[in-house]
Amino acid sequence: MRTLFLNPPSFEGFDGGASSRWPATREIESYWYPVWLCYPAGMLPDSKVVDAPPHKISIEQTVAMAKDFELLVLFTSTPGFHVDVKMAEMMKDSNPKLKVAFVGPPVTVEPEKSLRTSPAIDFVVRREFDYQIADYAKGKPLEELAGVSFRKNGHIVNNPERPAIEDLDELPWVTKVYQRDLDVRRYNVPFLLNPYISLYTSRGCPAMCTFCLWPQTHSGHRWRLRSADDIAREVAYAKEAFPYVKEIFFDDDTFNYQKARTIELCKKLKPLNFTWSCTSRVTTDYETLKAMKEAGCRLLIVGYESGEQQILKNIKKGATVDMAIRFTDNCKKLGLVVHGDFIIGLPGETRESIRKTIDFAKRLDTETIQVSIAHPYPGTEFYDYVKNNGLITIDAMTDDTGHQLPNITYPGLDRGELVDWVERFYGEYYFRPRVVWRVVRKAIFDSSERKRLSKEAREYLALRSKRKKFVASERKATEGQRPAPVTAGSGD
Repeated sequence: MRTLFLNPPSFEGFDGGASSRWPATREIESYWYPVWLCYPAGMLPDSKVVDAPPHKISIEQTVAMAKDFELLVLFTSTPGFHVDVKMAEMMKDSNPKLKVAFVGPPVTVEPEKSLRTSPAIDFVVRREFDYQIADYAKGKPLEELAGVSFRKNGHIVNNPERPAIEDLDELPWVTKVYQRDLDVRRYNVPFLLNPYISLYTSRGCPAMCTFCLWPQTHSGHRWRLRSADDIAREVAYAKEAFPYVKEIFFDDDTFNYQKARTIELCKKLKPLNFTWSCTSRVTTDYETLKAMKEAGCRLLIVGYESGEQQILKNIKKGATVDMAIRFTDNCKKLGLVVHGDFIIGLPGETRESIRKTIDFAKRLDTETIQVSIAHPYPGTEFYDYVKNNGLITIDAMTDDTGHQLPNITYPGLDRGELVDWVERFYGEYYFRPRVVWRVVRKAIFDSSERKRLSKEAREYLALRSKRKKFVASERKATEGQRPAPVTAGSGD
């Protein structure tokens, strides 16, 4: 079957879809690669991957594609699901013979609810979907596909789970699909060197963080590895295929979880002489970081989350504040750049703990930061916690443009104050003289950086203004004068 793999335009400029662990529109336009869709696409030579948001493809343009395909595989997200369903219905109206499969965390968590939402969805694949989609496109019936849910004789059938894929070396290289279907110059992340490409060296994450979406709903906690040789071969191919790319990002849930494996991989990457970045945990020791730096590593994305030790314990982070400080100091000694992630509104949050986290972030003083509002996505332990404790609200988790809105409250911390703290966090962090100079220095000596920073500043200031309006509207609401909703934002 001629297959369309779609990361949909759920919202205009939506960068929180198939490629994102944190499904919400970012403050500053950022586009990650739809890596999951590219694996099965690589198994089907006549298929096509359409990553609508970075390629500026509208809903109308997407619907028009329906007539050219026999199977649509749409990677949906919790905030975008209702829009994605309407899009699928429009595509099926355009081509009644089109079969529609939904994949992604929402349909894994609630497959029957998803199927009942619309008859336009013919089936869903729970968790990993690589081989099931490829097999279905080649003619295998739904009844024989593990991990699939579908309708039959008026009932919904949930086939048994498919075991996690163990041999990742058997999967296609996603970079070949990028070359076939995507314009890699359209992908950008503010703290990476652009243009960049990303790929996985592993699947799954053994860490048990209660808020993290993919390990609990998609990739699993079992850590499965590609061989170092296979990774090195794909990197060599990517360097040749995309000579203008400035950086490769290893977008694993946690790239350097195991010391021995990381050092072995670095030995294979070092001779390739290229710049790369990756995710990291603060548990990584100096020797491992040194091996990474010597192999070409430039930047680490690090989930610090909070500066309050009890909150780290509450979310099962498996790390301490002291570890984070030691890790960050080691990175600075080695010249490794760090992008730090923090979350406001995790279990146990108070005004005092937020203040502690802001001061902690300033103590770490990483190159850049992301501050997000905690979102309890269905299927996560965090979702169960807030639901069981009556902390979740009936409010939507995003506005009509996909920007993050809080849908939790804590005693003494309402929705408006959570947003206000995010803005205060950014303000206190970035409007320090040393950080201002760090940014200005880049703009002075690099014209391309000057242009990029100017664009990012406009985007951030526009959203900052909307945040302030949202906070003001929430304050009025507590006085019984709730106005119409106003856009708030997520961090990135």
